[in-house]
Amino acid sequence: SGGTLDKMESFPGWSSELSLERIKRQLKDISLVLAGQTAELAPADGKLYALRDVTGTIASIPLIAASIMSKKLAAGADAVVLDVKVGKGAFIETLKDARKLARQMVEIGQDSGRETVALIADMNQPLGHAVGNALEVKEAIETMQGVGPADFWAHCLEIAGHLLVLAKAATSMEEAKQMATAARDNGRALEKFKQLVEHQGGSASLVDDPTKFAVAKYTEPIYAARAGYIAGIDAGAVGWSCLTLGGGRVVKTDSIDHAVGMVIPRKVGDYVEEQDLLGTVHANDTFRLAQAKHALENAISFSSQSVDKLPHFYETVM
Repeated sequence: SGGTLDKMESFPGWSSELSLERIKRQLKDISLVLAGQTAELAPADGKLYALRDVTGTIASIPLIAASIMSKKLAAGADAVVLDVKVGKGAFIETLKDARKLARQMVEIGQDSGRETVALIADMNQPLGHAVGNALEVKEAIETMQGVGPADFWAHCLEIAGHLLVLAKAATSMEEAKQMATAARDNGRALEKFKQLVEHQGGSASLVDDPTKFAVAKYTEPIYAARAGYIAGIDAGAVGWSCLTLGGGRVVKTDSIDHAVGMVIPRKVGDYVEEQDLLGTVHANDTFRLAQAKHALENAISFSSQSVDKLPHFYETVM
């Protein structure tokens, strides 16, 4: 499904195609920039990624580590916090491989003189509730307003906390989390996000009024066929459902429908009654809607016995 830059392109006009001069100027102006690999920033990575695509080596852990860290190092960051996903909804499905990837990236960073920490985070179920580009951006805005999903905010707080400690802006994780929470509560986080959107050509008015985002033609709820505990929400199947709707790419040249996706306000371990709402599918095509609805229904499994909640983070590598 769509990546971070795809999600940001839900803002009409927003672009990650920035020259090095513009990146430097924006960092000076607002201390924040969001960019990907370009002809000027880690150009070899683009060619290597295309080569990996045709040689079937996308999943190679050393090549993943090199690709990710090349951009961090080329951008000049002196502190890096890495969010390493593991589970059915990630490239890396086992904790063993996630540890290997995290360790390789941390060692690359440290060998290059950068303060580097990697967090291994669960991706066996969706993070937050929204899956899909504009839907996830709306959820991010809600989270910066203090009303987003609890697990998504907890995730952001942990990531931000580690970065503040590495930057020596805080002396402990407790202090760092208090700083991040204050930035959310007093509106500075949302204002900084708005500046990011505006400086990169996006329509910042959507931050103030998210109802202006593109909306799918069709929405259809999915209800529980039985009472019980949610035993699993297959994040991989959910991701493929989003892709089926048009929210992701099969090949790099595919276009993305930013309005489509799904909202799943349930987590593994939750108890539901028969006919309780499990989620809502957002689609622009009735055939794709039916496909995604069927896939999502099959992605959620139930148990008559209570089920433990999934851990949010598995470990920290530093």
